Amino acid sequence: MNYERILIRYGEISTKGRNRKIFVDKLKKSIQRALVAYKEIEIEANRDRIYILLNGADWDQISPILRTIFGIQSFSPGIKVALDIDEMKTAALELVSSHFKKGQTFKITGKRADKSFELNTDEINHTFGSHLLKSIPGLKVDVNTPDINLQIEVRKEAAYLSCETIQGSGGLPVGSSGRAMLMLSGGIDSPVAGYLSMKRGLEIEAVHFYSPPFTSERARQKVIDLAEKLSMISGQITLHIVPFTELQQAIHQQVPENYSMTTTRRMMLRITEEIRRKREGLAIITGESLGQVASQTLESMFAINEVTNTPIFRPLITMDKTDIMKIAQEIDTHDISILPYEDCCTVFVPASPKTKPRRDKVGHYESFIDFEPYIQTAVSGTEMLHIGEAVTAKKLEKDINDLF
Repeated sequence: MNYERILIRYGEISTKGRNRKIFVDKLKKSIQRALVAYKEIEIEANRDRIYILLNGADWDQISPILRTIFGIQSFSPGIKVALDIDEMKTAALELVSSHFKKGQTFKITGKRADKSFELNTDEINHTFGSHLLKSIPGLKVDVNTPDINLQIEVRKEAAYLSCETIQGSGGLPVGSSGRAMLMLSGGIDSPVAGYLSMKRGLEIEAVHFYSPPFTSERARQKVIDLAEKLSMISGQITLHIVPFTELQQAIHQQVPENYSMTTTRRMMLRITEEIRRKREGLAIITGESLGQVASQTLESMFAINEVTNTPIFRPLITMDKTDIMKIAQEIDTHDISILPYEDCCTVFVPASPKTKPRRDKVGHYESFIDFEPYIQTAVSGTEMLHIGEAVTAKKLEKDINDLF
């Protein structure tokens, strides 16, 4: 079937009131960015729907790309027909015939947005259902679980017909909820936290702590590869690579071993806070899951959080590791994350890290060092990479097709 257009349904965006246009505009830009290689398409957006005019573009190539775009609840390929019953019957027969296989059932789902149309909803269902039953031998009706659901939407300008509804990723368009900094390690969890944050409309910038020569160039590249995977969803991600060796060595030399992990996390948070302020972000995102490791107990989080008043989002906080791994596999970051290249979180790991650190004690140990110069040196030496600029839409398309 040569489809003419794609109908995009909003889902949660439909619940927005006066601000709906902002969300629709963000979603339109997300679609334009994802389909940049398809020069022939046109995108029309209004309060209720977005239409993609294919103009000859291949529906089978575009469909898997649309499935990954946050803000799309569902979409349907279809055709536009003049508000003429005979023309609509011809189009309906062609569309259903292209999907019908022997023994299959169908139903009609009519929707009359234009109340001036000569048939009401029940009459639409009856008129077109009868026409298809007479015209397609072996076709039967099943209003509960049909194999084919012909959707006929009558609007003021035209009628829109479709036989497929494909579920999208839901959520909100990336960038519609503001900007936040993702603390991106080389592990499984933080890329998933970034993915789930983008689903809630956040534009993310990633912050990674790099400790050469204790961490290798391959570990650095691993994080760049993870950021690139996330950029295939958002279009582009800014990655901040922070030189952390000097500060990490100072912690190792001055802070008691069982508190060194707590101080390390506090210093990472202070640096991320500085970068957030410079980049005008409004929150910090981590991949922490409650109780997963020593630094992710409630007591540890309480001690670590002390160094910032910025909201800290932990999308994985209640999730089991198996659930996190499942999402990592779905977004194609899992196999990169498990590559055996150490990040700075595994450098100088104490044999028995404190699982219930106290704020007063960690503050006491840190009082013997002036960490501020170390922090400012790390911030000023941070390398900023724009990940995704060189990723072509065709490569994006290939990777998404491989994913599905």
